[in-house]
Amino acid sequence: MGFKIAVAGATGNVGREMLNILEERGFPADEIVPLASRRSVGTEVSYGDKTLKVKALESYDFSDTDICLMSAGGSISKEYSPKIGKQGCVVIDNSSAWRYDQDVPLIVPEVNPEAIEGFTKKNIIANPNCSTAQLVVALKPLHEAATIKRVVVSTYQSVSGAGKEGMDELFEQTRAVFVADPISTNKFTKRIAFNCIPHIDVFMEDGFTKEEWKMVAETKKMLDPKIKLTATCVRVPVFIGHAEAVNLEFEKPITADEAREILREAPGCQVIDKREDGGYVTPYESAGEDATYISRLREDPTVDNGLALWVVADNLRKGAALNTVQIAELLVARGLIQPKKEAA
Repeated sequence: MGFKIAVAGATGNVGREMLNILEERGFPADEIVPLASRRSVGTEVSYGDKTLKVKALESYDFSDTDICLMSAGGSISKEYSPKIGKQGCVVIDNSSAWRYDQDVPLIVPEVNPEAIEGFTKKNIIANPNCSTAQLVVALKPLHEAATIKRVVVSTYQSVSGAGKEGMDELFEQTRAVFVADPISTNKFTKRIAFNCIPHIDVFMEDGFTKEEWKMVAETKKMLDPKIKLTATCVRVPVFIGHAEAVNLEFEKPITADEAREILREAPGCQVIDKREDGGYVTPYESAGEDATYISRLREDPTVDNGLALWVVADNLRKGAALNTVQIAELLVARGLIQPKKEAA
């Protein structure tokens, strides 16, 4: 007997990717139910070679559903996730609504799988921010080997992190540049075509943005509260794939060669690091891939026990949909959830 899975926000970029990944990875589901707002009811979405019709989240009964993959935004999740959890359905939420709740585990399966045991307090599990997810996959094995003291990270984040509207805006602005049309700015604070914007999410009182704060708080929660981290998050004119330039300072000595070998053996990581033209991975090449790619590994001579590296991943997959499905797989693999129909 397989599981009954609901995907909330099934018409969005990440929701559609969740459906693709559930099918690709052969998740043990007997039934998949795509959900969205009332205005999307009847919209068709693909699940493998099947076409499914979207139902309304507002009126859906979760009492016979095992897992809800939630990608409908923070305000929707705040409203619905507790109600869904009380019906005995485990919510794996992709928004920022529950990440900092002490009663909700924040999970990247390659990093802190043991923390998933705490999901029973609210029947909610949080998925981290896309930029944090790929970062901690690369940091975890290095932290275990030499203990990270400090992280300085600059991100180069694709427009798909801002949803379909962000992708549409980059496309429309790029087209407008080539045909000399007026350029309109709606989703982003400044023109994104042929530009970089050092501003993701809202500004906070200390001058950092909320996106930068998320990376700090989430890394501490998942990896180690003692790690000091500072981030600068930048939106770049790339459709899919986030890149990060990462500078690390360790308590113990570690060479670039040692780090390279550690990362080659680490789950979720793929090292492509040839010191030659093209011997590294770019966001374009990461699109559609599951791995977190690490390139440009080198020792930093400006600090004791320092390393620099380049980390790239598909933000719609590892940064969102893939990680969510991996959490569901972890629940099943650890025997933490059984199909309700089987139990009945």
